[in-house]
Amino acid sequence: MSVIKINKVNFQNEVKNSDKPVLLDFYADWCGPCRMVSPIVDEIAEERKDIKVGKINVDQERELAEAFDVYSIPTLVIMKDGKIVNQAVGARPKEQILAML
Repeated sequence: MSVIKINKVNFQNEVKNSDKPVLLDFYADWCGPCRMVSPIVDEIAEERKDIKVGKINVDQERELAEAFDVYSIPTLVIMKDGKIVNQAVGARPKEQILAML
């Protein structure tokens, strides 16, 4: 499955109502560590069909970033059944991201 660009319009349907766990990557285009994490998140999206992967650009989706108390990026959030079950701030290797799931 490919990465889904999450915004306030599709958030309810793609994240809150998802029947699969969701990995959310809060990022910005200008953020160096975000650019390091992005290809890893893309890889996970391709490899793991049992989860949904979404990216949220904090510059374009300030309301969502505020709703998740995202003050540093990259921030990775795992949601299950519409609730946050895990969260990490900063660049992480693939193994650590997978362990969050």
